[in-house]
Amino acid sequence: MPLEATMMIIDNSEYMRNGDYQPTRWEAQKDAVNVVFQTKIDANPENTVGIMTMAGKGPEVLVTHSKDLGQILQGLHKASSNIGGQIDIPTAIAIAQLALKHRENKNLRQRIIVFVASPLEAQAADEKAMVKLAKKLKKNNVAVDIVSYGDGIEETTGEEKGVLRAFVDSASSGDNSHLVSIPPSTRLLSDVLISSPILSEDRSSSIPAEFGGSGDGAGASGSGGANQFEFGVDPSLDPELAMALQMSMQEAQAREAAEAAAAASNQAETTTPIPPSNPTAPAEPTDDEEERLLQQALTMSQEHDDVEMQGADEFDEDEDEEAAIARAIEMSMRPQEDQQEDKK
Repeated sequence: MPLEATMMIIDNSEYMRNGDYQPTRWEAQKDAVNVVFQTKIDANPENTVGIMTMAGKGPEVLVTHSKDLGQILQGLHKASSNIGGQIDIPTAIAIAQLALKHRENKNLRQRIIVFVASPLEAQAADEKAMVKLAKKLKKNNVAVDIVSYGDGIEETTGEEKGVLRAFVDSASSGDNSHLVSIPPSTRLLSDVLISSPILSEDRSSSIPAEFGGSGDGAGASGSGGANQFEFGVDPSLDPELAMALQMSMQEAQAREAAEAAAAASNQAETTTPIPPSNPTAPAEPTDDEEERLLQQALTMSQEHDDVEMQGADEFDEDEDEEAAIARAIEMSMRPQEDQQEDKK
């Protein structure tokens, strides 16, 4: 997370009344200042932001090292009544450096952001003087970002770099300084600035990566290209919509994954053969079980013998009864036979 103390130098010269940027250069700059402040504070609550002007009667510090947006807006309102004159970039940068030097938290890195919408004049047009100032800033570990738009955009030909480009290249240490040129277009100045390298590191710290947290500075290099965000929504401008779209996509992915898993499971059930059941061999009886089975067999054998003996007794009883009847019949017939013999 970037830990910085930032001083913004705004242009309040007569050129700010032009309407080539919607609604005017001054109003577009105020919107951009608001975006820079919000991005810096969102990146790290310990960050501080100040603001000063560089035209009018002379450079003037409006707010130093503040975390309150109200103070920034109050300073911009005060500067609105002091539009005029010509810009003095070297003097304004020297004052901004002095203000950063007296920051309360010495652990904060120093950064100056300069908004230039006026043509370079006097010392600002002297490349050697500007390079010398840039080297002094680099020696004191002060990073410098320049936002040039309107008449502040330098027209260069061939290998000519321009004063502002030479100044930024001389002040840069480890690519910590940037020059962003924004020509007139239908897009707001703040929209182009928020996707530029100036705020990319801060935005990547305050916005999750899946929401396009790292800024895309390709569109701010002078071509005014389209700003690329996931789902086409800038999460820093509408975080609720970006979160809703992200959750919707995650739910759709989870539903597709569940359907794919269910289909794979059904396919596996239809193609996997059922393994044959393996009959388990009966366990060998123990000594106690053998003795119990033997006792049971003896008991069953005795019961069988008793049944057979009972049947034989019943058979003998039936046989004796029939014999007795036969003898009785035989004895009853004998007197008849004797009488017949006597008659004869």
